[in-house]
Amino acid sequence: MSNAPQYPSAVREMAEEDRPRERLARLGAEALRDAELIAVLFRTGTREAGAVALAERLLSHFGGLRALARASVEEIQQVKGVGAVKAVEIKAALELGKRLAEHRQAASKRIHSASDVADLLMLRFKDYETERFVVLLLNAKHEVLKTQEISRGGLAGTHAGPADVFRQAVREGAAAIIVAHNHPSGDPEPSRTDQELTGRLRESGAILGIELLDHIVFGDGKYVSLKERHML
Repeated sequence: MSNAPQYPSAVREMAEEDRPRERLARLGAEALRDAELIAVLFRTGTREAGAVALAERLLSHFGGLRALARASVEEIQQVKGVGAVKAVEIKAALELGKRLAEHRQAASKRIHSASDVADLLMLRFKDYETERFVVLLLNAKHEVLKTQEISRGGLAGTHAGPADVFRQAVREGAAAIIVAHNHPSGDPEPSRTDQELTGRLRESGAILGIELLDHIVFGDGKYVSLKERHML
């Protein structure tokens, strides 16, 4: 019995040099289209569609990789031919890509201004449809030690208090912090609640000897720095 990989007919009919796995091995992953990379993860398609066609169907359903990255496992499974295993594999691969991008940006990054924070976090917040609250933990040179998600909520908001924020800062030996969250509405204008929380965090940090450098609110491709607004 042959040990050769069993491709669905749509893939078997391709010339060997045109199959996604073979092309990736020969030319590198960067040479493949989005659908072909997804097809490599799928390995097989269905009776009706090969792996590449199924991947193209998936991308068409969501309108591209960005929307696909925001979709839940359950939503991905709604696409005909994509079962639980394929949905989980896609979700894991997209999350790994997102984390790698964040790690590359954060490595030894020194924060000088709110725009540096935006460069680091805008990609993360762009894909969130509900509110998330994160803290950047910094050393004495204001280099990023770690980016930690503190809480997540719904469309109306999330809860994050001084105890939640500074527990992480103390554990990591941070000298300073910057907090950030998003407004799912797309409007980054700080609310009264945002301003009140900033005041509580500043006071708590002063007691612990951990400086709050800024609180940044992200919207749809925009952000507001409370420090730059003189609200800190």
